Amino acid sequence: QVQLVESGGGLVQAGGSLRLSCTVSGGSFSINTLGWYRQAAGKQRELVADITSSGNTNYADSVKGRFVISRDYAKNTVYLQMNTLKPEDTAVYYCHGLMRRLGMWRDSDYWGQGSQVTVSS
Repeated sequence: QVQLVESGGGLVQAGGSLRLSCTVSGGSFSINTLGWYRQAAGKQRELVADITSSGNTNYADSVKGRFVISRDYAKNTVYLQMNTLKPEDTAVYYCHGLMRRLGMWRDSDYWGQGSQVTVSS
C-alpha cells in the first residue's frame, strides 16, 4: 500500500524557516509529480509548489522567492524549504503525489496525512 509520510511541521515566528519532508513508500510505483498543497482554516486547499519527474518546478505566486521545493529521487522524498514565513502561511500542509502503481494504466493522486504549520506574528 502506497503511503506518503510527512514530517517537519510546527510553530515558528514570522520571518523564520521550516522544512517539510515527505517520503513515499509501499509497493512498486513510478512517481510523476510530487508536491505540496495547503489548506488554511475556512479556505480551499491550494497548490503551494510541485516538482515533476524531470525536475521542473511550479510555485504559487504567494510563495515565490520564499519557498523552495526539491526532490531526492533515490529516497522517493520531496522537501519544502519555507523561508521568511508569514502569518498567512499558517495552514495544514499536505504532501501530494501523482503516481502510477505497477500494473495500472494511469496515474492516481495520493495524499499525505497533513502537517500543521503555524506562523505567529
